Amino acid sequence: MSIRRTRRDFLRAVVSAPACAGFRLGTLQRPQRVEKKLHNNKGIRINTLPKGLGTADALKLAVNSGFNQLEPFATFDEHQALAIKTAAKAAGIRIGSVANAMNWKYPLSSSDPPVAKKGLEAQTAALQNAHLWGADAILMITAVVTPTVSYRDAWARSRRQIEQLLPLAEKLRVVIALEEVCEASKFLLSPLEFVRYIDDFKSPYVKAYFDVGNVMPVGYPQDWIHVLAERIVKVHLKDWNPKTRQMVDLGDGVVDWRAVRQAFIDVGYTGTFTAELPAGNAAYLRDLSKRIDRLLLES
Repeated sequence: MSIRRTRRDFLRAVVSAPACAGFRLGTLQRPQRVEKKLHNNKGIRINTLPKGLGTADALKLAVNSGFNQLEPFATFDEHQALAIKTAAKAAGIRIGSVANAMNWKYPLSSSDPPVAKKGLEAQTAALQNAHLWGADAILMITAVVTPTVSYRDAWARSRRQIEQLLPLAEKLRVVIALEEVCEASKFLLSPLEFVRYIDDFKSPYVKAYFDVGNVMPVGYPQDWIHVLAERIVKVHLKDWNPKTRQMVDLGDGVVDWRAVRQAFIDVGYTGTFTAELPAGNAAYLRDLSKRIDRLLLES
């Protein structure tokens, strides 16, 4: 009898072998795809809460609406700072970051030395507030280009000011998180430029506070997220209407939230998503919280 086997015989033997050995092909399962989700760190800017309510009641409303972090404004008033800390603790809400309403009035890039000095003092107060409140970052508008402040000067002046703040930031372990405001500040108009500005400090205490809506007039947030990547430590949420050129409620504009969500997952973002929108009542806050869930956290 010939022992020569054809290629067809060999393949038939291979296919039938597992069944003969007592195995079923179905037992070899493919790896299951794990659906990735973003962390439920949902913050709210303090001026998005209803006007007319006391701080304590407003913070309780924020918690009851589904928010677990707060972004208050920096203050020079020590008593006010302590009151905010007490109210946040009582409401059970964490202060995750500190905004600064003085960014625009006293830009670090100002050509007027007293104005620039006041800006430095305001940022110093923000760092001290953050330390008191247990926040890990302050929001800073880096520079503002104007008819009298050139792009080059805005770059150089703001860098010098931030370098003066870095020793305190490092001591207090609070990150200086720079926000791109694009059209309003006419500064840091591309993600590549933003990366260079941050990386040149060579410090873990200078990072990005990325605003989804702010980049819409000049680009696409998902693109910026992929470029900035691990430099992003905080995020502001708002949408954009190109017809009115106004920021609008989440989901009411043209932001591609599916692409934005995927970009945040791709870069491994685990920080806070803070709503920065006009003030509203209790029903508005509950709806806003649900929109964040639907567009980012549960998609």
